[in-house]
Amino acid sequence: MATVTLTEKTFDAVAQGEGIVLVDFWATWCPPCRRFGPVFEKSSETHPDIVFGKIDTDAEQGLAQRFDVRSIPTVMAIRDGVIVYSEARALSPRALESVIERVRELDMEDVRKRLPS
Repeated sequence: MATVTLTEKTFDAVAQGEGIVLVDFWATWCPPCRRFGPVFEKSSETHPDIVFGKIDTDAEQGLAQRFDVRSIPTVMAIRDGVIVYSEARALSPRALESVIERVRELDMEDVRKRLPS
């Protein structure tokens, strides 16, 4: 599956569903973002069961503010509507695969129990 562009209009519908959503907050002027883009895209082809979404922080400043994105690229993982990972850095292919493995292995019942009420 190729990456999808997420906007303020589409984000909640995609992110609040069941399954895993990986989000890449990026901008065209950001060299690390441009280096990470192909890694993210290739991973999307390897994991067709995961939604890989890209958010252009220049075009979607509201989403960047909503998630307090202060540095790009920022990679966020959402599983079953819950943010389970967020880190500001360009991940290597191996590091991205590790994130995916860890997110897949999560016990979401346990994760929900730990969420603040």
